[in-house]
Amino acid sequence: MRSIADLRQDYRQSHLLEHDALPDAMGQFQRWFDQAVAAEITEPNAMTLATVSPEGIPTVRVVLLKGIDQGEFLFYTSYLSRKAQDIEQNPNVALNFFWLPIERQVCIRGVARRTSREEAEQYFHSRPLGSQLGAWASRQSSVIPSREVLDNEIARLGKQYHNSTVPLPDFWGGYRVKPTTIEFWQGRTSRLHDRLRYTRQADDSWKLERLSP
Repeated sequence: MRSIADLRQDYRQSHLLEHDALPDAMGQFQRWFDQAVAAEITEPNAMTLATVSPEGIPTVRVVLLKGIDQGEFLFYTSYLSRKAQDIEQNPNVALNFFWLPIERQVCIRGVARRTSREEAEQYFHSRPLGSQLGAWASRQSSVIPSREVLDNEIARLGKQYHNSTVPLPDFWGGYRVKPTTIEFWQGRTSRLHDRLRYTRQADDSWKLERLSP
């Protein structure tokens, strides 16, 4: 059996130099995101979201990016969830996209705020029916006695809303993350990776710097 310490991969596919990068960080993100989609990576919109509790305890989980609008990253969740409770107390969050097949990751720090009710409702009704019912059935992050409890609630809701519109729950909606820094990481050989960091300036322009790997 191989030692964990011996598991390694040398990255050789590409590079990221300053003259390759766009002056706008969100434009650069869109370029890389489009390339991840073109590479047919499974769920390229999957991103790790890190939040911090009022006690200073960090939590990370994978959520799905559901839009990029006006320079902000959008995702949706239950406002009863641990992530939402953390954000309400401390809106500073971090996001990470890792696209291994193209040897890239993007590390983002930013500030989260709730979407409007109208925006959340529009997205909610674009979801499959099962997902809409699931939002009602799940009191996300709460303890439940068994899977059967969840399945029974889904069945009950399915009957309740048979042939009718499922309303948006009061406890469900979205967040917009306005980035303060975005780092683009391109894997290179011998762990000498390319790291370019954009930092938002007071006038909303971006300062570009290279970081040592």
